[in-house]
Amino acid sequence: MEQTEMIKIFDDNKKEIGVATREEAHSKGFWHKTFHCWFYNKDNGRVSMYLQKRSNKKQDYPGLLDITAAGHILSNETVSDGVREVTEETGIRVSFSDLIPLGVINYCVTNEDIGFIDKEIAHVFLYEANHSFDDFRLSLEEVSGIVKVDFNDFSSLWLGKTNEIKIEGFDTDQSGERLYVCKNVGKEAFVPHELEYYKRVIYLMGKAI
Repeated sequence: MEQTEMIKIFDDNKKEIGVATREEAHSKGFWHKTFHCWFYNKDNGRVSMYLQKRSNKKQDYPGLLDITAAGHILSNETVSDGVREVTEETGIRVSFSDLIPLGVINYCVTNEDIGFIDKEIAHVFLYEANHSFDDFRLSLEEVSGIVKVDFNDFSSLWLGKTNEIKIEGFDTDQSGERLYVCKNVGKEAFVPHELEYYKRVIYLMGKAI
């Protein structure tokens, strides 16, 4: 499936210039649209964020912590269709009307070691998730675990105020068994989105909640 997904591509002025495979978009550095959904939870005034742990089977950034659910918007889809990524990756069913829009964030990340140029026109959303870890039914080819982190801690990490933060949740081993996770991690444990992307999400999320 991944090998045949077609996405709209854009030039540096964000003008649509055609359609390409996602692999071509990443190898040639075309701008393309993506859908990002960050889950959060409020409990007695404390705000937590849910993060996914990418499957070790993923070609790019295996085993790293990332946005709760995210993916490419296909050439025949609108932004609202991107909500399918939430169900596909987490097993949590949401409707587009449940989401809080944070706007569009453009950013570029390059990994020269694997010839990977990721230029994303990211449509970013929040979802207030009143779910337990048992509610998640993961697509293990994509996501191996879900963890929670305090929003203030997450902010402190990406704003340079601390070097490590606590995560708690579960990962899945090769047999499919869920394993409890509770540990401290630094920035190296996360997908290396642009620092400005993380800062922008923190600012917009802070305003929205």
